[in-house]
Amino acid sequence: MKKMSVIIPAYNPDNTLLELVKNLQQSELDKIIVVNDGSKSACDVIFEQLKRGDNNIILLEHATNIGKGAALKTGLNYLYTLHRDNIGVITADADGQHLPSDILRIAEELVAYPNDLIIGRREFDDNAKKIPFRSRFGNLMTRKIFQFIVGKKVSDTQSGLRGIPMTFIPTLVTISNNGYEFELNMLMACKFTNRNIREVPIHTIYIDNNKNSHFNPILDSLKIYFVLFRFALVSLLSFIVDFSVFFALLHSGFSLLFCQIGGRICSIGVNYPMVKNKVFHQKGHTHHAFLKYLLLVAANCTVSYSLVYMFSRHTSASISIIKILVESVIFIANFTIERDFIFSNKNENENKWEKWK
Repeated sequence: MKKMSVIIPAYNPDNTLLELVKNLQQSELDKIIVVNDGSKSACDVIFEQLKRGDNNIILLEHATNIGKGAALKTGLNYLYTLHRDNIGVITADADGQHLPSDILRIAEELVAYPNDLIIGRREFDDNAKKIPFRSRFGNLMTRKIFQFIVGKKVSDTQSGLRGIPMTFIPTLVTISNNGYEFELNMLMACKFTNRNIREVPIHTIYIDNNKNSHFNPILDSLKIYFVLFRFALVSLLSFIVDFSVFFALLHSGFSLLFCQIGGRICSIGVNYPMVKNKVFHQKGHTHHAFLKYLLLVAANCTVSYSLVYMFSRHTSASISIIKILVESVIFIANFTIERDFIFSNKNENENKWEKWK
């Protein structure tokens, strides 16, 4: 095997970490880099044993607990700085979820595809009974939201077993996140830098209902979803402008059609530059994109007016409620069209990543 190393972030590990490192030493991996992310003093005996191991075991330590993302960046920075002759690195968890055989399988895939991000994909559907509900539900929600917002399908967005090309490391160490959301932003980086994501099936292992996991299902999930939802937040803000103008004109006695057109015209001045620059990060004077945007506005304005008019005539619901429901559906359609057709420019993705990270 070509030179390949593994990074294992560890926070309050048990003897499972020692067993994993021992098994990996039997492989052809170059370096086994363990990052102690500020573990409690009771774990010192485990890290002392690692220090007394072979020369290919590298122990890096944080003075205090910073987060899994920070530990991964510490390992990535060390490898890229001192062992740049490696073709890539595997990241694995310290809690026994990843078998040595699966780690080596990811390494082999990275050798075959040295420019792609390789993800070890757990089979959630086939192993539903033995997977903790919080893990199954969290992964389902994240992958669906990620696919909608980013337009890229990844079956296991939260897998910690990954094969990272050496050329990808300089991009990853600039990510500001230090927690679990770092791994999600790694996927975002693939989109913005036009890097392929390749998934490889691995064993699905949860020991004692995943009790050793330090993932906080509430706090860490909110951080992960914030990474995703900030992608759409700017669009929602301009969405409010349309509503405000529409309702102001409506209460002033203007016709439904006038209110609809007035709201759309006023929102264009806010929506287009914000969506263009803050959501999809497209720079320059893109007249072609603006023309497509105006056609989209005209189309959804027509659809919105027709639906609001129809439901207001044939139901007892207030126009305000109807408008909100109709525009919510149109917003989803608009976002998808803008993402895939209006502001999709692969040549500008590097610049978009600089703004995103």
